[in-house]
Amino acid sequence: MDSDKILEVGNLSVSFGDFNVFHDISFEVKKGEAVAIVGPNGSGKSVLFRAILDFIPYSGNVKWAKNIKIGYVPQKLFVDAHFPISVGDFFGFKTKSKQTINEALNSVGITGDEEHLHRHVLSKKLGALSGGQFQRVMIAWAIINKPDILLFDEPTSGIDVGGEETIYNLLHKLQTQNKLALVLISHDLNIVYHYADKVMCLNKEMICFGEPHTVLDPASLSKLYGGEAKFYSHEH
Repeated sequence: MDSDKILEVGNLSVSFGDFNVFHDISFEVKKGEAVAIVGPNGSGKSVLFRAILDFIPYSGNVKWAKNIKIGYVPQKLFVDAHFPISVGDFFGFKTKSKQTINEALNSVGITGDEEHLHRHVLSKKLGALSGGQFQRVMIAWAIINKPDILLFDEPTSGIDVGGEETIYNLLHKLQTQNKLALVLISHDLNIVYHYADKVMCLNKEMICFGEPHTVLDPASLSKLYGGEAKFYSHEH
């Protein structure tokens, strides 16, 4: 594997019994690169994440760079308000260092001194957090061990429209500051144009892969979403 590559995927296919989720997917992710995965519901986007993380059986090749550290935030992780785990307990599964936890929270915009963070964040139950604060906590938890790549399934799921851009700006800042590679699933093409270096169009097969302004043309979008997909030109 080339030194600038973090992940190489070749001829990846996933089936559940007789049901073919997707087939023959090949792509790569380089250091510091932002890759967005787009496609309709049921196209296999979340299954793709689970396959490359070796959570489910697959055929084909998945090759990670040696000694790679991976951060992952799954889609729609709901925690009951009465679930007896605090934010502090949750971080304790990864580290006992208060300084490390506080630095991770600060990096995602949850700021304050140690006493403030303990009283207003770490002592709270996970299920009591607002949607936006919960996503920030999940991002902080995912990056606490300083991963080389962050996989994020629908970063703004459960967040109001006003908070979406804030979360994407946060991810972009973390990517730049920490030289992270970022692979995210998104339904918002505006976000893809604004933040992604590469985009994968997935619907049972890989319909396109490349720079958004090059590969997201009317023909690809129509094949991806079916019918007469609307296409908008974007400027960088």
